[in-house]
Amino acid sequence: MAKVNPIRRLAIIINKLRSSEYIPTQKLIDEVNQTMQWRYSEANGCTQRTLQRDFNTIEELFGLTISHNKNKGYYIVQNNEYTDFHEELLRNFEMLNAIDSDSVLQQYVLAEHRRHANSTHANIAEILDAIRNRLTVEFDYTLFRQGNKVIPKQVEPYYLKESQQRWYLVGYDTDKRLKCFALDRISLFRIAADKPFTRREDIDIPALFRESFGIWNDPQTPIEEIILRYDALDGAFVKTLPLHTSQETISDNDEGLIIKLRLRITNDFVMELLSRSRSVEVIKPYSLRKRLYDTYVKAAAHNTPENHE
Repeated sequence: MAKVNPIRRLAIIINKLRSSEYIPTQKLIDEVNQTMQWRYSEANGCTQRTLQRDFNTIEELFGLTISHNKNKGYYIVQNNEYTDFHEELLRNFEMLNAIDSDSVLQQYVLAEHRRHANSTHANIAEILDAIRNRLTVEFDYTLFRQGNKVIPKQVEPYYLKESQQRWYLVGYDTDKRLKCFALDRISLFRIAADKPFTRREDIDIPALFRESFGIWNDPQTPIEEIILRYDALDGAFVKTLPLHTSQETISDNDEGLIIKLRLRITNDFVMELLSRSRSVEVIKPYSLRKRLYDTYVKAAAHNTPENHE
């Protein structure tokens, strides 16, 4: 619990500052302590000193800069560097914190039934702690594509990312390559307190994800222009929940929806297109159209009525 409460305190501070333009120092300290006491029975955990540490952590993790006006108090600075990546992480963080902290709220949230075994992700608080303090983490990692082979890993942690109901640790492996590690495949996790690292600033990691759908894993994959056609019914869903931030509407009428996107074609993106196989048509690029076609052919061969036992 000692490692979890500081993480919970971050969410409380963010929510307090987001709900008010300015908050005086003592008022913020009092409200944070009151909320910690009410939700978690944790008293007097927040001081002016811990506030400053928490402000630094919030800026590193979520891209939110907190400043102080001597006449009015603390406030969140409008930061041009605050990205969709930070917003997504913050939304998921606040939701997890809210549901976890409020037993009454839990009865009003209908969670997805299809959850993997480690849905609580006990390692999240420790991973955030390691990211904040720039400490290397060590763990065993299961490789599904290699017969569940387990290998030891030593990683410099940079971000947490959520995609397709899974959480991922984004960081640099010992080969100096940026990689994603699914939390549900991590075991024997520990923070190597004796192995600090210097955070690299030469690569815009959030930008790599902005140019992809789901989990990015290869910087050599080119960014391509993609044009898709959906019928009117599926098109309505795609309009209200765009596939990607680059999505543009080319045509929208009773016959259907045509959209254009620019991104790296990942396995996650292909799986998303397959989820609307009934209506989606890939107009370009040809390579993506062929990839979907080959998948359909294999799926049809596996599911012919004649071969049913």
